[in-house]
Amino acid sequence: MSFSGNNTRTSRPLMASSVIIGGFIILLLSLVLSIIYGAAEVDLPTTWEALTQFDPNETAHQIIRNLRIPRGLAAALIGAALAVSGAIMQGMTRNALASPSIMGVTAGASFMIAVAMAITPQVTSLAMMIWAFAGAGLGAGIVFGVGSISKSGLTPVKLALAGTAVTSMLSALSSGIAIHFNIAKDMSFWYAGGVASVQWIHVKLLAPIVMIGLIIALLLAKSITVLNLGEDVAKGLGQRTAILKITAMMVVLLLTGAAVAVAGTIGFIGLVIPHITRFLVGVNYRWIIPAAAVLGALLLVLADTASRMVNPPFETPVGTMTALVGVPFFLYLARREGRGL
Repeated sequence: MSFSGNNTRTSRPLMASSVIIGGFIILLLSLVLSIIYGAAEVDLPTTWEALTQFDPNETAHQIIRNLRIPRGLAAALIGAALAVSGAIMQGMTRNALASPSIMGVTAGASFMIAVAMAITPQVTSLAMMIWAFAGAGLGAGIVFGVGSISKSGLTPVKLALAGTAVTSMLSALSSGIAIHFNIAKDMSFWYAGGVASVQWIHVKLLAPIVMIGLIIALLLAKSITVLNLGEDVAKGLGQRTAILKITAMMVVLLLTGAAVAVAGTIGFIGLVIPHITRFLVGVNYRWIIPAAAVLGALLLVLADTASRMVNPPFETPVGTMTALVGVPFFLYLARREGRGL
């Protein structure tokens, strides 16, 4: 099993508390930087005035209140959602390569968004999320179904290969729909991934969904820790593993669907952050879930800020920034897991 080596690590409460508290403080500082830096840079006093003495006639105040703040908050929420989704998937499947972007979840959500835009061009943000939830379930279902066909079972690399194949298929179908229905320009946003066009309405829809998903994930954390020891061990301890897996997968679909509906396909956060988190805090998911949420939020906020500074005044897609970190990490994991085939 992929995580058998990790089971020897004990949880480290002091280190975990330090990671969560320290990461949250750095996250707050990063949010301040994300508000200050951009195509139009503003200073800290102006930012404070926009928060405490908002003047609608001031352009800088409008930029801060209506563009920068919702963008930063959305990046934090989406990063947390994707990181926790990846942590749950890896713990539930004991698969080091599992993540929403690799297991077809994000591709499925994007595919159904393409269908929604083709059927109803003026689809609302709420309806977009519902379509994305359905697509996330479709993508994950196909991947696990295809990966289970093999006689030797669902090994980590076979699951990753099935995810890659299904992701490619769904992406191709999405492109075909976009071209046929002349919505390629609208769909290009979902392919690139980013939070540049986020508004307060998106944050208001996203925040409660992510909060509910994170709370349920925390409630499931103890059970996922036991399941990560092996399904036989979990059943021996009286755990109803089927119900746990279904509930955990629903949380993944909820978090990932909401994230993709708002920001498009942002990959690799759900792959990289859970591994970093386990390295720092151990294998107890009561620590992994909150730590992954904080570190995932921090990574996406920093990636979004960096995307504005690479080639100003133009923006580099956030998905490109996360891929620069994620692709080498994925290749390393695939090479390591391949030895176990």
